[in-house]
Parts: sequence; C-alpha cells; structure tokens
Amino acid sequence: MTSDRAQLVNASLAARVAMPAPASARPGAQFAAGLLPVLPAVAFLLLFFVAPLVQNGAHSIWLPSPQGGRLSAAYYAKLFFDSYYLTVIGQTLLLSVIVTAICAVLGYPVAYFMVRHAGRWTGLIIFLLVAPLLTSIIMRTFGWSVILARNGVLNSTLLGLGFIERPLRLLQGPSSVIIGLVHVLVPFMVISIAAVLKGVDRRLEEAAQLLGAGRLRTFREVTLPLSLDGVATGSIVVFMLANGSFLTMLLLGGGSVVTLPLLIYQQFLLVQNLGFAAAMGNVLLALAVLSLFLQLRLIRRQGVHR
Repeated sequence: MTSDRAQLVNASLAARVAMPAPASARPGAQFAAGLLPVLPAVAFLLLFFVAPLVQNGAHSIWLPSPQGGRLSAAYYAKLFFDSYYLTVIGQTLLLSVIVTAICAVLGYPVAYFMVRHAGRWTGLIIFLLVAPLLTSIIMRTFGWSVILARNGVLNSTLLGLGFIERPLRLLQGPSSVIIGLVHVLVPFMVISIAAVLKGVDRRLEEAAQLLGAGRLRTFREVTLPLSLDGVATGSIVVFMLANGSFLTMLLLGGGSVVTLPLLIYQQFLLVQNLGFAAAMGNVLLALAVLSLFLQLRLIRRQGVHR
C-alpha cells in the first residue's frame, strides 16, 4: 500500500512538472507585458528622433549627380579642409563658450542669494526668472533691438548723461548677440545652480566656520565645490542651447556673426543644398556632444562626481 501511494505521488509530481507553465508565468510573457506600456514612447522616439537623424546622415553622404548620385564624403571634406568653414566652426564654439561663462558668472550670485538669503521673496525671484521664458523669443530679441539701436534707449541715455559724444554701434555685432543670448539663457543656469545649492547641507558650512574658516574661505572650500555639479548641469544646458541658437544671431547679429546654425539656414532655405546642410547639422551635433563629454570628464577629474 505504501509503495502504491509513493508511486501515485511520484506520478502526480511528474505530471505537474510536465504541464506547461501558464502564459502569465512565462518570462517571455512577463517581459512583453512590461514592454507594452513603453511601446508608444519608443515608437515616438523612433519616428521623430531616430528616423530624422538617420535620414539626415543619409543626406550628408549622398552626393547628387546627373547619373543619379553616389556615396561621398565631399560635404564633410569641405567642412574640415576649407579655412572658411573651419573659422565658422571655431566662431560657433567660441561664442557658445563665452555665453556659457557669462551665464555662470551672472547666474551663480543670483542662485546663491535666492537659496540662502531671499527667504519669502524666493517665489518672486523664481517668477521673475521664469516670466521671460513665457514670452516669445522673437519679441524679446526685438526688444533688445529697440534698446541697442543707434537711436535706442541705451544710446539716448548715454548721450543725455554726457558719457558719449556720438551713438555707439551696438547692434549687428558679437556684443549684441552675446547680450541677447545671455538674457535668454541665464534663467537655465540660475535654476540649475539653485537646485544643487538647495541640497547642500548647511551643517557643513557651520562646521567649517566653527573650525575657524571665514565666510569667504567656507564658500571657496565647501559651498563652491559642492555646487559645481549645478554649474556643470547649467553649463551643459546653456552650451547646448547657445550652440544651436539661430533667431537671436540672425536678428541681433544681422549676418555679421556667422555660425553653423546660420549657414544651415542659408544652405537649407536659400541655396537648397540639403546634403551640405545635413552635413553641417551633423558636425554641429558632434561638436556639441564632444565638448560636453570633455567638460564632464574635466569635472569628474576635479572630484565633483564621486
């Protein structure tokens, strides 16, 4: 009897092992069920991000010809071996670096005051920072055109106060472009730095002061190193936006400041050379990514990311 029961138990166990697992318990089904909610997002990225990049890359290496076209790197060779286009690439990077540095210098004190000393006025400062972002960039750029014009507000004020004898030429030059870009992008720097400063433990600063460090030394050796992560984040955002800025350079620079975005506009709409415009767009993207990679590596070496 005992052996019969043992045989029945063994047979039952063997049958359970041989039975297929329910569909809901299979690893593949679980993976598919977990993947299903993100399919719309993946499809959106593939359709509106990956596909345009692939198409842009294909245009940049396809050289049209009467025989139907051929694969060629002629557009990239023109960009990297022509002195004019190399100068334009250098101007694009230099302008972005200058704007980023000015935004960091102007934005850090504002962020520090907002986090440490503003108190109940913090909400008002945030509103004043965000409010310009709600205005069209075209309207803000035209506003700077009115201020910086030859007979604009700034020149009229300086003439009235006797600081200058004749109006200054402030528009259609690098200075007006830098002013316009800084005005547009400095809120991103302030918000990035303020978010990190708010997370810095005040007890570390108090401990440094108890050990004999003054306010300046405490800021230099405690607060500033701990907030460099926010400066890095703000610099990445500002650099990326300045690197691809177009309207501000076109409206305030008047064509005197030639950068890659302006050349892309020229090749795409005026010359209608889609392949060359695509190549410049890819170079602009590659330069931005490379610059940011080098920036992040430098920050890691300084010990910001641990």
